[in-house]
Amino acid sequence: MNTVVTSKEAILDTCRQLVKEQGWSAVSIRNVAAACGVSVGSIYYYFDSKTALTTATVESIWCDIFHFAESETHFESFTDCVQWIFECIRKGSEQYPGFFTSHSMNFIGEAQADGQQLMAHSWEHMQDHLYMILTQDKKIRKETFDGVLTPRKFVDIIFSLLLSALIRQDYDDSAILEMVRRILY
Repeated sequence: MNTVVTSKEAILDTCRQLVKEQGWSAVSIRNVAAACGVSVGSIYYYFDSKTALTTATVESIWCDIFHFAESETHFESFTDCVQWIFECIRKGSEQYPGFFTSHSMNFIGEAQADGQQLMAHSWEHMQDHLYMILTQDKKIRKETFDGVLTPRKFVDIIFSLLLSALIRQDYDDSAILEMVRRILY
């Protein structure tokens, strides 16, 4: 058995694969070590606890599902971006069955604060990206936003609808896209 893993990323690759194939219950120090072909101590070299391993795995999966690649950051419109996010959700739910509804269950006790902070950071990143694309969309009617409905508030509303779709496992974007079109254009 190997005693040294070449990288933290190799371990996270293995964790993502375990989640895809076996679900969250497969992510434990012992299972990951066995899947990597290394000792348990090798996993602890990179992750000092199961919570650290789980947190890094969640972050890695969120990045894998929702990573805004260079080529995908040039959306023609805000609706194109929302549609792309829904497509990521659909693909992510196929790639990582149960991820959206079950990964938060892995954060209990002290780990709950870490999990909440991780989710807040991931969501903030996504909201910032949506806001950037919204403000760059030249097709939006000038009178759309005012002191009550600001671009930030609009992004918050759309993001809430995206989160609701995640929770309900409803990946039909047609109504949300139509609403966005009617409001913006």
